[in-house]
Amino acid sequence: MLSHESVVVTPICVGSLLAGEERMPVYTHLIDHPEGRLLVDTGMTRLHPAVADMEPRLNPLHEQDIDLQTITAVVNTHLHFDHCGGNELFAGIPVYVQRRELEDARTKDDYTIREWVDAPGMTYVPVDGQLELLPGVRLLPAPGHTRGSQIIAIETGRRTIVIAGDTAVWFGELDDPSTEGQRLIRALDPRQVWLAHASEPWRPND
Repeated sequence: MLSHESVVVTPICVGSLLAGEERMPVYTHLIDHPEGRLLVDTGMTRLHPAVADMEPRLNPLHEQDIDLQTITAVVNTHLHFDHCGGNELFAGIPVYVQRRELEDARTKDDYTIREWVDAPGMTYVPVDGQLELLPGVRLLPAPGHTRGSQIIAIETGRRTIVIAGDTAVWFGELDDPSTEGQRLIRALDPRQVWLAHASEPWRPND
């Protein structure tokens, strides 16, 4: 088990989207682990007419003070456009995604922006179920937001840290879980859960 000092999760705001009348931030998460540097989701790098109605404002990874060459692997929680639009920055780097999610993104209409999924040079590693990606870092299927959504569970000496993508979009969904993925997160008894559209992690009321 990792000590809680040996792994660091850093949220990175890569833009925002208009959701109804409110502007919703978009975050990726960087995991600094003793055996590698993982990036969870990649945000967006450019505009696209298919999502113009959401008025994206971008602060892409390649324009921030982050050395992208140090990233050893990418994990997509799922392949909606605001989670995979920066995948193209990581051509040749392994990108871990649940197999079902990759199949849905490539075959379902109005699911994502397909050319962002299959940008030139992408090296997807399809995952079937659970996978320990690094010591103490597991990928777990978490259906609900999409059929192929996954979460990242980081086991530390002070309970689990979870990076959830959109398995929960706002904190209330974890306070009162209703999907398989949300119930899985609560069953892990996490000390904090990072969401894709919140600047601070959810924490249990205990």
